[in-house]
Amino acid sequence: MDKLILRLVRKFQTRDPFVIASGLGIHIRYADLGHETRGFYYKKLRRRFIVIHERLPDDWQRFVCAHELGHDRLHPGFSRFWLDEQSFVNVGKYERQANKFAVRLLTSGDTIGRSESIGELLQRNGVPKEMDKFYF
Repeated sequence: MDKLILRLVRKFQTRDPFVIASGLGIHIRYADLGHETRGFYYKKLRRRFIVIHERLPDDWQRFVCAHELGHDRLHPGFSRFWLDEQSFVNVGKYERQANKFAVRLLTSGDTIGRSESIGELLQRNGVPKEMDKFYF
């Protein structure tokens, strides 16, 4: 996973998931997805889409984009919904991997400073604090 992230960051000269997704030809869409869905990834007629809940704060939109990008890169052929109840209660293997991918992408090239917590590193990089368990 780390080599994949490094290749993406080098190729696109950024760790911004929106720029990377666009560069990979993935279309980003925003919609009101209701109370429990933050985003999802799907393919239709060989076109790839990431749909993000339009009412999420910016840091969560960025994280969801990175998470769904993780599904595209790590789980080709799957279309997965990221539901709050699955992501925070009973996280499946694919969801854990996508969360880990997102955290690693968004913190790529940055390290924990002396006397700094993981939470501070994540905050500095715009990663929601609830995702600290996916840092390692």
